[in-house]
Amino acid sequence: MHRKLTLIVATILMAVFTVSMAFAMGGGNARKGKFLYRKNCRSCHGATASDLSPASKTQAEWTATFSDKSKIKCSGEWTVTDQELNDIFSYLHDYAKDSPSPAKCS
Repeated sequence: MHRKLTLIVATILMAVFTVSMAFAMGGGNARKGKFLYRKNCRSCHGATASDLSPASKTQAEWTATFSDKSKIKCSGEWTVTDQELNDIFSYLHDYAKDSPSPAKCS
């Protein structure tokens, strides 16, 4: 009985953790993220568009990159809000090289 209860509690905790992580990142506006990425990110993070593009990483790699928001620094006078960062993440993640519709940047 004790083992069964422990298994149920562990399953519930894992489900809550998984759902909370899904809401922590994602659900942003990929279209707005594409605009923000092209306007701000691409000019600083690569000499050409192909140096840093959605297709330069897998979805898991983009998730890992954005897992610690404090490590993402923007140069210059541009500051990124959490919502803008979430929109950029959504764009990069949704069009990653292993996504159903990868970006066609050249």
